[in-house]
Amino acid sequence: MELAIFEFLSSAKVLSTITLIIIGINLLFAIGLIFLERRSAQSIWAWLMVLFFLPIIGFIFYILFGRQIYNQKLFQINEADKVGLEHLVDEQLSDLQNNRMSFANDVTNRHRKIIHMLLDNNQSFMTINNKIDIFTDGNEKFEKLLEDIYNARDHIHFQYYILKLDGIGQRLHKALLAKQREGVSVRILYDDIGSRTLRLSNFKELKAAGGLVEAFFPSMLRLINPRMNNRNHRKIVVIDGTLGYVGGFNVGDEYIGLNKKFGYWRDTHLRIEGNAVKSLQLRFMLDWNSHDKRNNMFRENRYFPEVNHYYGNTPMQVASSGPDERWQQIKYGYMKMIYSAKKSIYIQTPYFIPDQSFLEAVKIAILSGVEVHLMIPNKPDHPFVYWGTYSNAGAIARMGAHVHIYEKGFLHQKVMMVDDEVLSVGTTNVDSRSFFLNFEVNAFIYDKNEATKYRLIYEADIEACSLLTVERYDSRNKWIRIKEGIANLISPIL
Repeated sequence: MELAIFEFLSSAKVLSTITLIIIGINLLFAIGLIFLERRSAQSIWAWLMVLFFLPIIGFIFYILFGRQIYNQKLFQINEADKVGLEHLVDEQLSDLQNNRMSFANDVTNRHRKIIHMLLDNNQSFMTINNKIDIFTDGNEKFEKLLEDIYNARDHIHFQYYILKLDGIGQRLHKALLAKQREGVSVRILYDDIGSRTLRLSNFKELKAAGGLVEAFFPSMLRLINPRMNNRNHRKIVVIDGTLGYVGGFNVGDEYIGLNKKFGYWRDTHLRIEGNAVKSLQLRFMLDWNSHDKRNNMFRENRYFPEVNHYYGNTPMQVASSGPDERWQQIKYGYMKMIYSAKKSIYIQTPYFIPDQSFLEAVKIAILSGVEVHLMIPNKPDHPFVYWGTYSNAGAIARMGAHVHIYEKGFLHQKVMMVDDEVLSVGTTNVDSRSFFLNFEVNAFIYDKNEATKYRLIYEADIEACSLLTVERYDSRNKWIRIKEGIANLISPIL
């Protein structure tokens, strides 16, 4: 009997010790959250709740999802390789500051402050000789991409957050393999968590032919990744240095409408010809060099060729952002657009869970008489994210915003436009994950014709939408209200 009591007390003491150790570790993480990491107050409180109310589970969640990259220079480039592009940024900044810049049109002149901000803090140089094609249908986008791949002569740089070797993925892989065997240099970069069904071993033939394939932040063990919370969400293709793609489509059959759950997939992607492709090339080069130490890319004329052909007169900047940066550049670009708006703001996003500063900017625009349009999907792919989106959409609808709910299928594009003048298209959702945690890229286009063209696309999308009125929002049941409350509580860490 005494022995049983002793064993019980000993096991209880061990359990108590382990509990104290876990609580101590949680306390250390809490102190780190408050004093060491760059976070919003909402994010700090959300993580503190997780750590204290779910000590063991919270500890595991924090290791996998909570750690941040702070002030780490992941994307390095040799000093010799900076020559040319760095000089261009400095020259444009100097011209702006001394009123010497020759603006391509009245729109660039009116929005010179956005241009300056992205130049000064993001090194997003302005280019003018560009032509863009807008794709809103996955089948059309991928058919054109396949055509461009087969027409490649020197190199193909292919980067996606989600890359699946299903139907459309196999077609693209076959095209890339064929070009590599012809002598065209092929590099593929995919995100290891986004493309979790993919393995480097899937590319044996391509690598045997001389192609190069890498995973961004690869997992140490299957489904266990200490950088799970910081993913490369960019989608970039560069062909021969003068043709590029950027936008919302990933590679998978669901993106061409073959998934029964989502149905038709509505997204937006850009095909760019001209000098702006240099920015996409530089972004790919930096991302590639961050993880492939054996086959680093260096600045060569073949990657940044002189553009002698006249493509058009579309001024644009390509901006990128990520958790390693000091500032949230694309978020700031979005907010600067909102604050510059005088007539209208159009936003299309699958997730509308911004931080307080962004939401306040939208509300100020509404109260200032700016016509605000927001389009969100009716089909959720992440439940809590969806109810957080619905809650925020209802809040601005109550203030007078026109909130359209897309009913035809799943709406995935990341687009913002103001005053039929400035258009931003890329990979960045309107949520904290895109603003603070993921690596993103967007094109900012300063052209009335392109912006007006997209407004017509938006208005055509409205035909497939229902309107979220105040009456409709107020009629939601109690269970939806509870889900919204939970989503709002944890939205800083979604």
